[in-house]
Amino acid sequence: MRGFLASSIGVATAAALALPLALSTPALAAPSLGAAAPVAPAGSTQSLPLAPLGPAADRSPGVPGMSASPRLPETQGLPQREVKRFSLVGVVWDDATTQLSGRVQVRTRSVRSRTWSDWQDVDTHNSEHAPDPGTAESGSGRARGSTAPLWVGDSDGVEVRVQAEPAAPATRGATRLPSGMRIELVDPGATDPVTVVDPKNGGSGTSDGSGRADDPEGNDKGDVVALPGMTMETAESSSANVPLAPLGATEITALNKADSTADAALAGEGTLSTAARPYIGPRPRIVTRLGWGADESLREAGFVYTSTVKAAFVHHTASGNNYACADAPAVLRSLYRYHVVSSGWRDIGYNFAVDKCGTVYEGRAGGVAKAVQGAHTMGFNTDSMGVAVIGTYTTTAPPAAAVKAVAQLTAWKLGLFNRDPRAKTTLKSGGGNLFAKGTNVKLNVISGHRDGFATECPGKLLYGQLPPTRVSSAKLQGRP
Repeated sequence: MRGFLASSIGVATAAALALPLALSTPALAAPSLGAAAPVAPAGSTQSLPLAPLGPAADRSPGVPGMSASPRLPETQGLPQREVKRFSLVGVVWDDATTQLSGRVQVRTRSVRSRTWSDWQDVDTHNSEHAPDPGTAESGSGRARGSTAPLWVGDSDGVEVRVQAEPAAPATRGATRLPSGMRIELVDPGATDPVTVVDPKNGGSGTSDGSGRADDPEGNDKGDVVALPGMTMETAESSSANVPLAPLGATEITALNKADSTADAALAGEGTLSTAARPYIGPRPRIVTRLGWGADESLREAGFVYTSTVKAAFVHHTASGNNYACADAPAVLRSLYRYHVVSSGWRDIGYNFAVDKCGTVYEGRAGGVAKAVQGAHTMGFNTDSMGVAVIGTYTTTAPPAAAVKAVAQLTAWKLGLFNRDPRAKTTLKSGGGNLFAKGTNVKLNVISGHRDGFATECPGKLLYGQLPPTRVSSAKLQGRP
């Protein structure tokens, strides 16, 4: 049993106000919840092994990058087959330290239209989103290598191809694929129908929370899933945000700049001066884990904190842009399940997520105002936070609403720790492909993922928005 329900709200409040540093806390106590029945865990993961594909299969027409040459590099995959419903795909393999050097492609069949998609590339971002080397999370024995996840919508058929990169002419032998590769098909699960609002025109529609909205126009919609039953694991997660929001809240409400200064007492820094407190930006509305329907039984119990938040790393999820804002809770549930069940992490890697309509979501559990250690930027997860914009922004421009939300979120959260978004800071590398472990690295307080790890993330066009975001964030803090 992970925790016991306490008898008064004071216990939860006291736990939320505690300032633990660099350690994993036990389950937080929570007030009595009466006879609320726990909800069965939502969602599921199908894990199907990939196998070698023969020359005949390699001659399939219309497959980009596939040749009929008998000298093809190693190719594995899964022939076209019908499966249980899913909405997100990714490929994982046994050894998290092994790189996948090759091309991953998938085709899926839509439940709604009954048609097969074109071949889609899956981002083989490999290890750049991961726990730091040498941490308990990376050394748990559960961590696996993984591609980026790809959101494909409600589907019930799949076909997969993974082709190794051709060997360099000067080398002998072919590039090998990692061992134990399998396709992970993630169903985010459905919730009771909720009314969602289109922030563009005030219109409404209905979504079941699975990404299968009934709006035939595909409008972006903004609200979140319904309140599920409270479990002990949920009470632990929700308690971490008391008193920013009451236990069981599905959102943390926005506050103006003056009222947001009180949040500094919850951050755990303990060093903010009276002069520094005016530089805390207005708190944005944040949808809690309960609000987007996180199955708290998936993650490890307790939370891991670092001593402070010195920098914010901006990411994109590389999961594609084919989602409406009404789908965002389902996308998050899928990313969460992929990070924990498929990749073997203790929780979702990001501290926060932002959808294309600018809604901010709580990511890794432990309290939105606190220095929760994530698994977003290998080598620099200590004393930092990770903000992921849902989508792929390499050749697609990020929506203005999402960029604005990143500025608002960083103005508030970095302000709690007295950080100027326009400044530089120094972080010590925990090990990665750009900086050796133990190296002190000077970085922007608002950095892109690629600043700490050699990667395309957060995409060229989102990365290009970071300079004006720093200025906007500092302006929201009230800095001269």
